[in-house]
Amino acid sequence: MPENQSSRARPGQDRYVAETDEQGLGAVDAVSDETAPSSMWGEAWKQLRRRPIFWVSAVLIVCALALAIAPGLFTRVDPAYCQLRDSYGPASSGHPFGFDRQGCDIYSRTVHGARASVTVGVLTTLVVVVVGSVIGSVAGFFGGWIDGLLARFTDIFFAVPFVLAAIVVMQMFKGRSSIITVVLVLAVFGWPQIARITRGAVMSVKNEDFITASRSLGSGRLAILLRHVLPNAAAPIIVTATVQLGSFIVSEATLSFLGVGLPPSMVSWGADIATAQAALRDHISVLLYPAGALALTVLGFIMMGDAVRDALDPKGRK
Repeated sequence: MPENQSSRARPGQDRYVAETDEQGLGAVDAVSDETAPSSMWGEAWKQLRRRPIFWVSAVLIVCALALAIAPGLFTRVDPAYCQLRDSYGPASSGHPFGFDRQGCDIYSRTVHGARASVTVGVLTTLVVVVVGSVIGSVAGFFGGWIDGLLARFTDIFFAVPFVLAAIVVMQMFKGRSSIITVVLVLAVFGWPQIARITRGAVMSVKNEDFITASRSLGSGRLAILLRHVLPNAAAPIIVTATVQLGSFIVSEATLSFLGVGLPPSMVSWGADIATAQAALRDHISVLLYPAGALALTVLGFIMMGDAVRDALDPKGRK
């Protein structure tokens, strides 16, 4: 060993090892939280927080849900209390929207009308998501004759006009309908879209590498479908369900407007709109309040669906 190197060697070293600027493996492997990759849902939330349309739609949806859950927080007036002497009365203290033809408080009926409409929309969406997801996932995952049979079955319901079919069926229950009746009728004709979306999403996921790896590890078909396929195919289902919820609220209002929806004893935006049309020329404000509440609620769910779709679309991310 040369003398200059032996003199520079550290205690316990046979020879001198020159120092380098290279980092150790610990420093190379260390990744800060800011640079760590996040999940699809984490990225989607980051995208949503930057979009004004998300916050606007969230405010509209929260307001509609608050009216539906706790209308007593917004008004103490009984929506069923009507006095003919107040017919088409102007706005006053405690009655900011005035009165309708029957002398009912319009503000109170607008607030309480949210409960029936939102309840029908939410329950119908839940039923549709469950039925459509089961049929679509089974068809897309197993394929073959099962896919062919379920696809043709779905096409049959797709060929039936949604609102027209609901009107015809609800005519059979006219005078004895309820929220459950309306929900089931709308769900019977509303599930095919979710089923088709689910089928396509499952078919695009089931051949991914991680699904193949799960099969090679001995996982059963049902376990793979429930644990791996459906969670990764949930994004388009959520988007479609959000938009459909708004359409179901409109459908309930349409049925109630035509007199074949909810019973007359229940306060509904659709029923109030039907009552207001008789005075559309002279008292248009009677129509504007329930129609405006309906439009804003539906707009909120549609905007939320658009915002979620854009956030979950990988092509839209930078």
